[in-house]
Amino acid sequence: MNRLIEFWGVYYPIILAFLSFLYSVTLWFTGNQLEGIFVGIWVPSILSASIALRQRRTEHHNQKKQDLDKE
Repeated sequence: MNRLIEFWGVYYPIILAFLSFLYSVTLWFTGNQLEGIFVGIWVPSILSASIALRQRRTEHHNQKKQDLDKE
């Protein structure tokens, strides 16, 4: 169970982006082209947001570590 939680914690943006991509393609080929394009825009948005969040989390962690080292 721990491995599953760890896997999800690392790869959730890729999984969500892939599911969004599949949903977009499904919408497109079922005749909902505009909706498919709209959902397709979610893919880079999800990946960009995850990069920004991960960067901020890393910076916060590093700052906390530096503060502890100073004490």
